[in-house]
Amino acid sequence: MTIPDFRTGIGFDSHALGPDRRLVLGGVEVPHDRGLVGHSDGDVLVHAIMDALLGAANLGDKGQHFPSSDDQYRDISSLRLLESVAEQLVSHAWRISNVDATMLAQRPRLGPFIPEMKTRTAASLSLVEERLSIKVTTTDYLGFVGREEGIAAVAIATIYRL
Repeated sequence: MTIPDFRTGIGFDSHALGPDRRLVLGGVEVPHDRGLVGHSDGDVLVHAIMDALLGAANLGDKGQHFPSSDDQYRDISSLRLLESVAEQLVSHAWRISNVDATMLAQRPRLGPFIPEMKTRTAASLSLVEERLSIKVTTTDYLGFVGREEGIAAVAIATIYRL
């Protein structure tokens, strides 16, 4: 009996909130008085998903593929980087089974933006939305997230080889 080639990866990312930045999560600009500080657009949700997918395929991490020392990635949309990750998976004969991600944010309330985040993120992965779960929780005022100093995200992805 042949065992199907399934792989699972975990991704995590966090960024500080700072002035004069847009808050972009899942490719959606969320109205807020501060945004995520980062070399790209700082989209922690997409960054966590990228690392989960790259890890599952044993292809390294986002820092290896899109180094912050490279100016071509300055302020780039993380969804463009996610599209590149999806293309790399396909080129290695991997397909995405599903992705499950959770954002950790005390404020702003992100729930109303999740449907659009799902639509944009799934499109960047060429994935049907039912195979992508995006959730949000607070830390009940604990840690850097609870103090509203930053936002974090964790993701798990399962892929399979054709």
